[in-house]
Amino acid sequence: MSQSVISALSEDLLVRVYGFLDPPCRKTWRLVSREFHRVDSLSLTSIRILRVEFLHALLFNYPNLSSLDLSVCPRLDDDAVSRLALEGAVSTSSRLKSLNLSRATAVRARGLETLARLCRALDRVDVSHCWTFGDREAAALSVAAGLRELKMDKCLSLSDVGLARIVVGCSGLEKISLKWCMEISDLGIDLLCKKCKDLRSLDVSYLKITNDSVRSIALLPKLQVLDMVSCPLVDDVGLQYLENGSPSLQEIDVTRCDRVTFSSLVSILKGHPDLQQLKASHCISEISVSFLQSIKALKHLKTLWIDGARVSDSSLLTLTSSCRALTELGVSKCVGVTDIGMMMGLARNCSNLKALNLACCGFVTDAAISAVAQSCLNLESLQLESCHLITEKGLQSLGCYSKRLQELDLTDCDGVNDRGLEYISKCSNLLRLKLGLCANISDKGVFHIGSKCSKLLELDLYRCTGFGDDGLAAISRGCKSLNRLILSYCGELTDTGVEKIRQLEDLSHLELRGIKNITGTGLAAIARGCKKLGYLDLKLCENIDDSGFWALAYFSRNLRQINLCNCSVSDTALCMLMSNLSRVQDVDLVHLNRVTVEGFEFALRACCNRLKKLKLLAPLRFLLSSELLEVLHARGCRIRWD
Repeated sequence: MSQSVISALSEDLLVRVYGFLDPPCRKTWRLVSREFHRVDSLSLTSIRILRVEFLHALLFNYPNLSSLDLSVCPRLDDDAVSRLALEGAVSTSSRLKSLNLSRATAVRARGLETLARLCRALDRVDVSHCWTFGDREAAALSVAAGLRELKMDKCLSLSDVGLARIVVGCSGLEKISLKWCMEISDLGIDLLCKKCKDLRSLDVSYLKITNDSVRSIALLPKLQVLDMVSCPLVDDVGLQYLENGSPSLQEIDVTRCDRVTFSSLVSILKGHPDLQQLKASHCISEISVSFLQSIKALKHLKTLWIDGARVSDSSLLTLTSSCRALTELGVSKCVGVTDIGMMMGLARNCSNLKALNLACCGFVTDAAISAVAQSCLNLESLQLESCHLITEKGLQSLGCYSKRLQELDLTDCDGVNDRGLEYISKCSNLLRLKLGLCANISDKGVFHIGSKCSKLLELDLYRCTGFGDDGLAAISRGCKSLNRLILSYCGELTDTGVEKIRQLEDLSHLELRGIKNITGTGLAAIARGCKKLGYLDLKLCENIDDSGFWALAYFSRNLRQINLCNCSVSDTALCMLMSNLSRVQDVDLVHLNRVTVEGFEFALRACCNRLKKLKLLAPLRFLLSSELLEVLHARGCRIRWD
């Protein structure tokens, strides 16, 4: 296309064309001409930045950004934020509404206050997994008065005081997640519920709150989603407050709340006949008659999790006949689930089912799977982990009828063999397939997956010892879209097969733990081909020499997490790795017998300004310099001493 033709096209037309392109094509698009590049700059609204040094230029080049993800920007700290403010970069992004600072542990109160003041349109912020986020940081963030959504999962230093500052300053909050914020108590939750009356979604999972908090939550008039997984101090008395409270409630999750029984669940069902989602896994021992009677009124229930309960065939029949709108059912580890309940109940009544979890249901056989496959034609996700009676006959039905299946978990299914994989390969829309611990599959079966499941994004072959290099070659050749591949303890693999992984250019997560036959040659091939690799597990790969680690240091610049435990890396190679991997944030360095204390010291100094998590042997606590450890701590790095 000539330059004159391009210039004749209107900007509106170019923007419409741009909207039809997928992300890879958009990268090529902006290289065609200045006009195309300008349309890309004006159209882009969301960006994920990997290196802080490019942040200033990107904010200027993309003026219409509304969402900014800095969660994988390892060198981001208060000073970097201050420089942006002084140079005017942040103020140009006045349209920013969403900011992701997850794991940005080096951004403290000063940086957060700067961002909150400059990005006045902010309504969504994520500071989850920032263990340094405490009360001072919460006070700084409270300046963003327009916040509507706030995620603070695992902000371990946050207390009721900090939460109070946020709810007073951001009283318009509609969604907040406090999962694993262990210092939050009933006092903080009570104030939250009094100040933020517009709350629609609340997550208090794993908190040590009591029934008093549930009583406060019940006063929220607009609450639609309540997650309180594993709240050990909440019992039936607390949940019964919800019977006449939270009138807008549509979804509730009380998974692993040990003191909750069917009595309180029945109360919730009676008070909320429009409930759409009930998750009560591993907190009830047996389905009661009163529960079955109450659930009959839930005509709109779409999701039901009762994993771990004793469920008889008659109970399952009653459940499925009452809740015909179900699209998701979780009955994993449910004693009593058999073919009769599956065939007479689920298969007949729940034709709209999209997700089914039958993990560890040891009495389910091929007959039930065949019935479900033939009746539930919209099935997208099926979990069959440790269902030992499933064989190729059941998988044949899945291959014939489950054409929309996207996720299949066959982990530890003894009956899965090569013929079964041949049938499964007919599910051409599969995106995620788990075959871990399936000892009866070989290269022949894996070849079928590689040749027909071209859309696969994730493949788990953990401890599949029966397949080797030929099978891996078939996967690498046919499944070009793979971004997650687990091959740990596949002992038959050698460099010959592993080298083929270089064909998977989109691979971002790779686990090679315990494969003894891999050497530096195989690792070097992976490093050269898989430039997008962000996670790499090489634990117990004892025969990889420095040549492999040198290649990794040179080519794998996107690595953010790496496990080198029990590897034969030397001082020099480790220093080169930690110096060159400019985005690495999470490193496991246990039992490195060839690395000296000086080697650890130099390697950690090379990357101390970007590490977030570090695993070392306990004796190194007394051998490494106190100055280095202080710097790591100041930068927000958490060290686990093994």
